[in-house]
Amino acid sequence: MSRKNDGIYDARQLGYPKMMVLGLQHMFAMFGATVLVPALTGLSVSATLLFAGLGTLLFHFLTKGKVPAFLGSSFAFLAGYGAIAPNGERELLPYACLGVACAGLLYLVLAGLIKVFGQHKVMRFFPPIVTGPIIIAIGLTLSASAIDNCKKNWAIAVIAILIVVICNIYGKGMVKIVPIILGVIGSVAVAAILAAAFGSNVDGMIVLNHSDKWQLFSKAALDNIKEAKWIGLPFHKCDTIYTVIKEHDRKLIIDAIITIMPIALATIVEHIGDISAISSTTGEDYIDDPGLHRTLTGDGLATILASFFGAPANTTYGENTGVLTLSKVYDPRVIRIAACFAILLSFSPKFAAVITAMPGATIGGVSLVLYGMISAVGVRNIVENQIDFSKSRNVIIAALILVLSIGINYSGSIEIDAGRLEISLSGLAVGALVGIIMNAILPMDDDKDYKGLSKTIKSEDVLFANLDAFKDYKGLSKTIKSESKKKNKKAKA
Repeated sequence: MSRKNDGIYDARQLGYPKMMVLGLQHMFAMFGATVLVPALTGLSVSATLLFAGLGTLLFHFLTKGKVPAFLGSSFAFLAGYGAIAPNGERELLPYACLGVACAGLLYLVLAGLIKVFGQHKVMRFFPPIVTGPIIIAIGLTLSASAIDNCKKNWAIAVIAILIVVICNIYGKGMVKIVPIILGVIGSVAVAAILAAAFGSNVDGMIVLNHSDKWQLFSKAALDNIKEAKWIGLPFHKCDTIYTVIKEHDRKLIIDAIITIMPIALATIVEHIGDISAISSTTGEDYIDDPGLHRTLTGDGLATILASFFGAPANTTYGENTGVLTLSKVYDPRVIRIAACFAILLSFSPKFAAVITAMPGATIGGVSLVLYGMISAVGVRNIVENQIDFSKSRNVIIAALILVLSIGINYSGSIEIDAGRLEISLSGLAVGALVGIIMNAILPMDDDKDYKGLSKTIKSEDVLFANLDAFKDYKGLSKTIKSESKKKNKKAKA
């Protein structure tokens, strides 16, 4: 049995029954967060599961079956869906999906640039001082929708939050890996008990104390569970991008593309971080082999494919990296088994109906944690990369990204051949673009402090002690090499 980092790299020697169980574990790890995205946006749960599975298999094909990564629904694009279809309007969601598909094209563009020029030259445009605040802003812009859902029944929302927190902090084994789904199951179970014992029907909602402040379930959603078939197709033609082609509403098309495409700047960095985390976990350098350009291509094409059929954008899942760490089974075959299980579940409309019947407060409580976690990831990105906020350029870049992303909401019009076209632009798009541009044009605050650095460095010990702090400045690497050669010559003499 092949082992590195005390892990199992060929699970076939464990036996196929154990491989199936391990595959189920991976599916449940991604399950809570993956199905929550369509529940929050109004997209199809069945289509989401289908294209999470198919996207994962496509990713594995393009990465030569080497990377043990599962692709689930991306939360980063929730702000984009919310901007185009704020109430989950079925007729508007295909336009949001078009914007996400265009965002997927940016993955392919970056993959091509990395292949041609090398990853270091391309990724210098996406430093942590840009990507960190963008990720923070994504979570903060979503916070209002989470609170609105919590207001439907704060008691149920708090129960969901407490279960997620307790499982994540104090849980062991699988309990710690799947806190989201446990939070959903626990709060829904409490809501069901309360509905059965004390619920009353008010305007199509089952509520407590005859008040809309204590909502539990939608009567129509519960009826839909009874009517849903056990077996059926995962998506319908009206939910696909075919709707956009048929209606061709130029305003919505432009709105969706301008609003959603820049979000890919954050998700691309998230992808790179996930691949690095998987590499660290397994002891294999997947950025080098099969290559970052292949993993980006796989992620981008999976997102484009899912969007065309009305499913959410895909992304590599940190939850499944946690399962790798827990089980120490690093065989990509196990991930592919999980993908097949997801595809099978997608053909059960009854299962999808159960998911969509969740109380709004449950969704609010869980999403409150998840949205906060998105922002926390951005903070961690800044902290781990030791961004120095005593430097004014860093403060300016971060400030502009955060304020523009959260505060701006532009609406206007442009002249076209057929007349005037109304467009809107999300703050997230503006913040991301401004951050990238400002990082490219603003000089390092303290470049002048490092001129003549080689004259002041008297010993190799001092030089290398300060290497990490100075390595980003132009010309320093040449200075380091020069000082090292001088030291070596003196030693030989």
